[in-house]
Amino acid sequence: MPTFSELKRTHTCGELRESDNGKKIKLNGWVASQRNLGGVLFIDLRDRYGKTQIVIDPDQIDQTMHTDANRVRHEFVVAVKGEVIPRPDGMVNDSMPTGAIEIKVTEFYILAESETPPFEITDETKAKEALRLEYRYLDLRRSPMQRNIRMRHEACLHIRKYLDSVDFYEI
Repeated sequence: MPTFSELKRTHTCGELRESDNGKKIKLNGWVASQRNLGGVLFIDLRDRYGKTQIVIDPDQIDQTMHTDANRVRHEFVVAVKGEVIPRPDGMVNDSMPTGAIEIKVTEFYILAESETPPFEITDETKAKEALRLEYRYLDLRRSPMQRNIRMRHEACLHIRKYLDSVDFYEI
């Protein structure tokens, strides 16, 4: 396996668009879902910035990497190298900002395996609060929790900037 610096992402999972068509990229993220359609694998890869669909064709990737890709489940951490391509006609997903493109994978690596999570990492969850608090590190991967963290950070940042502009020190 390559070193981590060789697998470091070039883009986030939420930033690629049709204008990036043909770019060679590297992505890192959590597996949000996986579908096997006759040997061709479709994986939704998620990070804190969004989701991108990756496509793993057994004819265009090393067999060992394809075998690894077949065994991934929710919340496995993976790294991929590939090329941005437009989705086929009729397959564009307008509900995703990255829904017009997909990544044709040339290299696939599992960085960390995951046991089955105690609840689904989705925007809406029916998990009880006690369970979500016990597995806080998983709950913080959900979009509503990330929005709350970002909003809290931005509020604190604005307050600090204002207080600094009027010569206050934070002690």
